[in-house]
Amino acid sequence: MLGLKLPTDPRWVNIAEKSIGEILIDHAFCEQKAATSCITLIVNFSDREQLVEALAPIVAEEWGHFRRVLKEMKKRGISLGPKRRDDYVNALIAFQHKGLVADKILLEKLLTSALIEARSCERFRLLSLECSDPELRDFYHEFMVSEAGHYRLFMDLAEFYLPKEMVRKRWQEYLDFEAKLLPTLSLRGDRVH
Repeated sequence: MLGLKLPTDPRWVNIAEKSIGEILIDHAFCEQKAATSCITLIVNFSDREQLVEALAPIVAEEWGHFRRVLKEMKKRGISLGPKRRDDYVNALIAFQHKGLVADKILLEKLLTSALIEARSCERFRLLSLECSDPELRDFYHEFMVSEAGHYRLFMDLAEFYLPKEMVRKRWQEYLDFEAKLLPTLSLRGDRVH
């Protein structure tokens, strides 16, 4: 369903479980950034009624996810701490075509968001299946389902506003880029991506 060309290294989930506190911290920041990203899309493309209506509830949902992860962290005695750099997301942003007309800028933003959600979904699935903590398995199963829906929403919005052929061609370019990107990033158990 997600179309990712390179699965996460199977060792990631074992490494992540050993530093689950760090994963929760990073997850909280990911949810915070997702809410902010949706707000930015709404602000920058406020003339796109379908986009505004579709993303407004996602802002609330992502912020609710942020609060939910914070609650799980508090239960485990984990503090949020300073913000973190996300090399994966920064590389995807750098891959975006720049200096384009509004429609193509929108396409780049939507596809970047879709890919981030797809990879998060895939990683949360691994945690939901392989984490030894049954509470965290359920916790991450719910997030996996949500991320899959968000991935689909971003893809649907892209295809609503732009020709499907253009969207699919550029999506394949993103998938190819991401497949080459992942092996260049350290296998870190303290990051979702």
